[in-house]
Amino acid sequence: MKITDFGKYKQAGRKISMLTCYDYWTASIVEQSDVDCLLVGDSLGMVMHGHDSTVTVTMDMMELHTRAVVQGAPSKFIVGDMPFLSNRGSLDKSLENVHRLMTAGAQAVKIEGVKGNETLISHLVDSGVPVMGHLGLMPQSVNTLGGYKVQGKSQQQADEIIAQALQAQASGCFALVIECVPTSLGLSLSQSLDIPVIGIGAGVHTDGQVLVMQDMLGAFEHNANFVRTYCNLQETLQQAFDGFAEDVRTEQYPNTDESYPS
Repeated sequence: MKITDFGKYKQAGRKISMLTCYDYWTASIVEQSDVDCLLVGDSLGMVMHGHDSTVTVTMDMMELHTRAVVQGAPSKFIVGDMPFLSNRGSLDKSLENVHRLMTAGAQAVKIEGVKGNETLISHLVDSGVPVMGHLGLMPQSVNTLGGYKVQGKSQQQADEIIAQALQAQASGCFALVIECVPTSLGLSLSQSLDIPVIGIGAGVHTDGQVLVMQDMLGAFEHNANFVRTYCNLQETLQQAFDGFAEDVRTEQYPNTDESYPS
């Protein structure tokens, strides 16, 4: 997938599939799949590092994980998340942080929120950096929002999100992630924007869907209600680990074929 395909897919009514990815070995598997694009999301702070939120994620972490994903999935379109406050300092500092993700191999960056980011988004786009927006539930603002809650439930809130989405488009964003909003708002956004709207907990009418890879693989016991699990990775891995431990204890592993002769 190329940057120009996002608009083409929307015009053709062809849905966009996107997964988060954080490391080389899973990226190398997705590389062989039909998934369109990958997001090196700041959700890695929770999924890969065990933190309670994305607020603790640093540029060093994002750069490291982006390089690993690019190595594993060189043919996929890869978007790198700008972590908490990395784009809210001076313009020079923000550009430096964006440069780190792009030189790590990302083909675009994702920025949460529009208010206060309009100038930066326009400057990045004018400088040759594709920018994906993110509205609705914005995990970096969880302390302001008071938790992980559905956004845009009232008409006033919905109108504000639509206004911000239109501003994101006007500022030059090539696509928009919309998270945890009512299905009707996901539909309104897709109909209101010329750029594709990629939903996560935003209903079926958006122009595409993104999920956290480990959520859809069933790697954790508790997921948001919008997550569909496509396998039970937790159970599969637990069985494999237990089988290995049992074979070691009973001397079933290694066997003769798995050992070097004297």
